[in-house]
Amino acid sequence: MDISALFTLQHLVTLLTLTALEIVLGIDNVIFIAILSGRLPKVQQNTARQIGLITALGTRILLLLSLTWIMSLVTPLFGVAGKEFSGRDVILIVGGLFLLAKSTMEMHHSLEGESDAHQNSSANKFWAVVGQIAILDVVFSLDSVITAVGLSGDIPIMIVAILISVGIMLLFSKALSDYIERHPTLKILALSFLLLIGMSLVGEGFGFHIDKAYIYFAMAFSVCVELVNIRMRSGKPVTLHRQIDETEKHE
Repeated sequence: MDISALFTLQHLVTLLTLTALEIVLGIDNVIFIAILSGRLPKVQQNTARQIGLITALGTRILLLLSLTWIMSLVTPLFGVAGKEFSGRDVILIVGGLFLLAKSTMEMHHSLEGESDAHQNSSANKFWAVVGQIAILDVVFSLDSVITAVGLSGDIPIMIVAILISVGIMLLFSKALSDYIERHPTLKILALSFLLLIGMSLVGEGFGFHIDKAYIYFAMAFSVCVELVNIRMRSGKPVTLHRQIDETEKHE
């Protein structure tokens, strides 16, 4: 497609729509990355966020360039109790269960967890976090790409929309992560949001369509209420447990 074609009114509207869609669908991914990277030493957090978002960018573009494979994912693979499951269903169910487990574990670490000075080295912990981000990137990217393909069959426009949206996420991911870390109640709300997303992924895998607009509205409303509380609240906020690396203790 000629690059100049992107600047026609129709393509510009499509590009803006897809970019907005990618940003909205990427919110859960950014929150997940922000929370996981928050468990690393300060010097590693930004690197982990960048690797996570760049991995998401690469995953989405690769999925777009393999549309034939994506479409094959909706073909039933097996049936259980009269219900047929496709490759997409399996990925969504496994990804949803993983997200439910990780969100629950993060809540535990935030509220009741102990310092993990006895755990793995900083390097091992860093790559463990990056690996978990990469796993969820595949699930979030699959959902995002399938939705985008349903709106537009123009791959170059979809790739440009993904590049713009990930660029915007990279720009604001640090500020979002820092804000969540400074306000523990927002962190718990964010984890609750990820629990809802995980449950919706499992539901989608079993054939129950859950409109994410309801989830996003509920989360947006809760965040707005909590932002008002933060503005009105005086005194020192509650401090959650945070896993500190040994090297960070001596900084």
